[in-house]
Amino acid sequence: MLKLNDFRFPSFEALVAFEAVVHFGTFERAAEALSITSSAVSKRISGLEAILGVSVFRRDGRTLSLTSHGYEYFAQVVPLLGQLAAIPLHQRQQRLTFRMPPTFARQVVIPRLAFFAEACPEIELEIFLSTPSGGQGMPFGDVEVRGDSHGVASNEQLLEERLLPMASPELLSGFPQPWTPAMLAKLPLLRSPLEPWQFWFRIAGLDWPEPTSGPRLFDVGMTLEAAANGQGVVLARPSLARKWLVEGRLLPLFFPLSSMPTHHYHLCDHQRTLASQRFADCLRTICCEAVEQGNHCLLRQTTS
Repeated sequence: MLKLNDFRFPSFEALVAFEAVVHFGTFERAAEALSITSSAVSKRISGLEAILGVSVFRRDGRTLSLTSHGYEYFAQVVPLLGQLAAIPLHQRQQRLTFRMPPTFARQVVIPRLAFFAEACPEIELEIFLSTPSGGQGMPFGDVEVRGDSHGVASNEQLLEERLLPMASPELLSGFPQPWTPAMLAKLPLLRSPLEPWQFWFRIAGLDWPEPTSGPRLFDVGMTLEAAANGQGVVLARPSLARKWLVEGRLLPLFFPLSSMPTHHYHLCDHQRTLASQRFADCLRTICCEAVEQGNHCLLRQTTS
């Protein structure tokens, strides 16, 4: 048994404040994260330094940096805090803000909210929609899905699949089968900066420029809905078009002729906590399910 009188133990609140200041870089940002005042954080750090008998931070005006003692102590304390946080009886529901594009939310996440609740009961989700303009004025989000990322490694993509043209049965009714890519010259092509046609044209052997007529739609869901209403041909991901494919309002064209997306859905974990990592694992699971279901819709449509 430990002889407590032989040790100088700081308070748990002081250790948490110390970890938060190191993580966020200032007393003010640490206080905001801990929902306390910056003066309370300062007092906890001062109390910690008094118990340890050394300074853990070097203060240069408004700039903070760890001292050599602070570096050593941080390396020792953080694993202990992680072990305490991992004990189930210590855990309570944690709030996690999640930002994502509208169509990704409606077609991938919202239908599977019950899965999140069951898999991560300790997490309270707050969901916000982002926009192509960046959603200025909206909360930044602990976890964010971006739909406009370039150069994302395949193992980091949330919806790893290919694009193919889709159109409504009404729009295609005047074209006898078998349908060929050349028929697109007689059809309106829906334009979106998120998924340009140029790369699919090359795959299809069409030496055509990017379409220049018709409105440009900056939301994937709007583009899919426009196509389902017979307003043109859309170049889309099967996972995001599942609803319209199942309803028969969209038909895949020229399958398996497809192209890689120019933009990728990519998960950004700004918090990097146990809760955000658990949530990210759940999100990857439902994204894999969405891709699998999208492929199933394609096979069912093309073999019927």
